Amino acid sequence: MKRLSIAAAIAIAMSSATAMAETKLRIQTHFSPETHNGKAAAKWAEDVQAMSGGEISLEMFYASSVVKSVETFDAAVNGILDCDMTGGSYQVGKDKAFQFTGDLMGGYSNPYQMMGWLLHNGGRDAVNELYNSYDMQFVGWWVPGPESLSSTKPIRNVADFKDWKFRSPPGLATLVFANLGASPIVMDFNEIFTALETGLIDGADAANVSTNVGLGLYDIAEHTNYPGFHSMPADHLACNKKVWDEMPDAHKRILEVSMEALALRIATETEIMNAKTAQELEAKGVNLYNWSEEDLAAYRDAVKAGWEEFAENDQAKALLKSHIDFLVDQGAMK
Repeated sequence: MKRLSIAAAIAIAMSSATAMAETKLRIQTHFSPETHNGKAAAKWAEDVQAMSGGEISLEMFYASSVVKSVETFDAAVNGILDCDMTGGSYQVGKDKAFQFTGDLMGGYSNPYQMMGWLLHNGGRDAVNELYNSYDMQFVGWWVPGPESLSSTKPIRNVADFKDWKFRSPPGLATLVFANLGASPIVMDFNEIFTALETGLIDGADAANVSTNVGLGLYDIAEHTNYPGFHSMPADHLACNKKVWDEMPDAHKRILEVSMEALALRIATETEIMNAKTAQELEAKGVNLYNWSEEDLAAYRDAVKAGWEEFAENDQAKALLKSHIDFLVDQGAMK
């Protein structure tokens, strides 16, 4: 029997090790499993495991069950989790540049524009430069679409924002709405229902109408705006940089491409669901407000002022300029 050379034996051993490579990731999302977005995250996890032939194993944690939503990023950096499936704007407390990796607030009209910047205008590299500086790897976005506010009081126009107490995510939203006369209160995603129920807040900047229904917000809040205009946050997948670097290239590619597939699925599903949900809400007596062009212009002016105020460091300014250049080039902004 012919003996293998040492080099051949090593090659076979390495090939065998690669074939048996496993990637195990602990991932937290702020969405609860019964919501549309939570179900989309679960479907994504199933797809990844199936496409990898079981080589990628994902342990999903929903509704910020391990740490608070805003702490997910650092939990991944510190090894409590491996990946963060919340959003970049939760990290504005450490660096204002993160605002421009998650929600331009009123800049983009639909998810496809926003994904266009990421995939075709250098957005991915720009975002990753920031994430890498914090020992994280940006893997991809999913963008459900424009969000709708929920409120126990009418929100027909800018004037209705005066003294309106509402749940706000951290970041630019607090600045923009405060400048319009509202009183933003930053709280975790999963505290919104109780805060509305107890009257601590008058309304919430939470999600789109379909997800708001899943959260039970319209059981209390009888006013909303549709279609949404004020915010269109991207939820990201970001992983510990060391964990990412140690993954086989094939596993990295599966995660990156699967996020692009998730982005298309969630955007199209959400658009269909929101149209149906809006009709159902109206039939149940919820008031839907479609803002006038005049009020939308007043909101956008406040947003633009907020952009400039928020972009306080070089990386934030570079990201903002990249977004604006793209929007101007597309004819979506002057």
